[in-house]
Amino acid sequence: MHIPNDSPVLLAYTAPWHWQQFHAHFALRKLLGVEHLGENSYTRSFQLGDYAGWFKIEPLLEQNALKLSVSDSAIGCLDQLIPRVRRMFDLDTDPLAIAQHFSADPHVAELVKLNPGLRLPTAFDPFEQAVRAIVGQQVTVKAAVTVTGRLVSRLGEPLQGTNPEGIERLFPLPQAIAGANLEGIGMPGKRVQTLQYFAGQIASGALQLSMQHGYLALVEKLCALPGIGPWTAEYIALRAFGEPDAFPASDLGLLKAPIWGAQGISARQLHAHAEAWRPWRAYAAAHLWQNYSGV
Repeated sequence: MHIPNDSPVLLAYTAPWHWQQFHAHFALRKLLGVEHLGENSYTRSFQLGDYAGWFKIEPLLEQNALKLSVSDSAIGCLDQLIPRVRRMFDLDTDPLAIAQHFSADPHVAELVKLNPGLRLPTAFDPFEQAVRAIVGQQVTVKAAVTVTGRLVSRLGEPLQGTNPEGIERLFPLPQAIAGANLEGIGMPGKRVQTLQYFAGQIASGALQLSMQHGYLALVEKLCALPGIGPWTAEYIALRAFGEPDAFPASDLGLLKAPIWGAQGISARQLHAHAEAWRPWRAYAAAHLWQNYSGV
């Protein structure tokens, strides 16, 4: 099932990079049946075109690299898989350049000193992340994971073959979500409508979930859909594509981060303050979220 251990695929990065940040991120968000998290590993199912399988990541901290293992069924799509995994674990960022960029802002500079290797965890699949963002509107991460897990158990296709512990299903396809009876799924009716309309647009090809025309064009297209506002659109750009300048300024965790003091900051104030953080506003958001909740 694995790529032979004598010829592993090693994904290098520029230190510092902290496995603990990604472990904490996935621990909060893992989907049963799709993802499995070990103390020093992360495994998930995936589908890329005609390929379906799983991959496993293990940090090799002494080598400043991640070891990538894949199922036999996925070896043929390694050239597509590797860039996605590199983006998912934010392996191509220069943390020193980002630290230098924030050095003039006393708020963020202090946070960067505390966590110099902080990165931007992103999703493997943009559609999956968009579903998570829509489900997660105005609810906690835990509640969103619960509802998304129900979508997986109801609609996710079983992953064929012999698979590692905890890897059983693929994330549901757009057409499956668009056409499903989602009664009792645990979301308000309007949010169900938003989710199914969005999935239907993706399934039909009417909406292309891509950054081909740039980040702002994607946000504009998403905001034109019923039930999707700036927070959801910016969050999708940030978490689905790793857009370094995406910034969901109305996010509660950003507004209530302790660095702003007991009263917090308004979305308008934060949006104005964040202009100085361009083009790395998403990394400022990562530091503010870390400051707010520890993950």
